[in-house]
Amino acid sequence: MDRVDILIIGQGPAGLSAAIYASRAGMRTLVLGCDPKVAGDYIIDNYFGFPEPITGKELIARGFSQAERFGADMRCERVLGVHAEEEGYVVRTEAGEIATAALILATGVSRVRPGIANIADYEGKGVSYCVSCDGFFYRNKTVAVLGEGIFAANQALELLQYTPHVTIYTQGKALDMTPAFTGMLDEAGIAISEDKIVSLEGESELATVVFSDQKKVPMDGLFIAMGQASASDFAYSLGLVRNGEFIEVDGRQQTNLPGVFAAGDCVGRFLQISVAVGEGALAARAAIGHAKKVRKAETS
Repeated sequence: MDRVDILIIGQGPAGLSAAIYASRAGMRTLVLGCDPKVAGDYIIDNYFGFPEPITGKELIARGFSQAERFGADMRCERVLGVHAEEEGYVVRTEAGEIATAALILATGVSRVRPGIANIADYEGKGVSYCVSCDGFFYRNKTVAVLGEGIFAANQALELLQYTPHVTIYTQGKALDMTPAFTGMLDEAGIAISEDKIVSLEGESELATVVFSDQKKVPMDGLFIAMGQASASDFAYSLGLVRNGEFIEVDGRQQTNLPGVFAAGDCVGRFLQISVAVGEGALAARAAIGHAKKVRKAETS
C-alpha cells in the first residue's frame, strides 16, 4: 500500500493551496480529485493581485502547475471512502488504497440533491448517508442505494456485508460507472434501475418508497450516494462534527479528529476563492506539524 505524509482530497483553491504549502515543506503530498467546479470559463475579477479578470479554469491551472513544481503528486482519481487506522488514515480510490499520516478535506460543498420531497423527515429513520456507519442496522433487510456513479456502486457492494437485498436507483440519471464496477454489481446480483423516487412513506420510520409513476415498493433503508463522494460523506464515515452540511473546524482548520483537517467551502465560512486559499494554507501548516510528529514517533 502506498503511504504519504499528507493526503489532500480536492483540487480546488483550498486543496491546491494546501498542496503548495505541504509539498514546499518537504512533505510527501498527494492530491486526489478531478476538475473542481470553479475550473470553468466564468470570469473572476475580484481576486487579489489580478488587475485584469481571469477565468476560473486558468486560475486553477496555475495553482495546479505550482503545486506540481514543488513536488506534489497530482492524480485525477475518485475517492470512494476514508477510514481511520491505528497510525493515521486510509483513503480508498478506484485504483487502490493509500495510507496517510494527515488528511485534508477540501472537496467543496456537494450540491447534488436526490429530489425526494420529504427526505428530511426520514433522516436517521431509514435514510442514511453512510453505509459504514449504519449498514449494521439493516442486516437481512431490504435496502436501496440512490446514485448513478461509482460512489453508489461502492456503497451498494459494501452493503452486501449486511444484507443480500440491495438495489441501486439512479433517480432518472444515466449510469456513470466503469465496466469493472457494473460487472461487479452484476456478479453480486445487485439490480440497477433508473426509476426516480419522489417521496417516502412510513409512520415512525421508512417503510415504503414512492416512484414518479406512483408505484410503491416496500423499503427498510435508503442510502444516499448521489454523484461523487463529498466532504459530507467523509465526515459521516469518519465521525466528524458537522454543522448541517458543513464540517466544524477550529482556527487551525483542525476537525475533532487528530490528523484530519478541512478547508474551503466544506467548512461553510465566506464561500470565496480568497478565503479557501487562506484556509488551505492554514490546514497545510497544521497538517505538516501533525505529520512531523507521526514521522518522529515512527523513527524513535
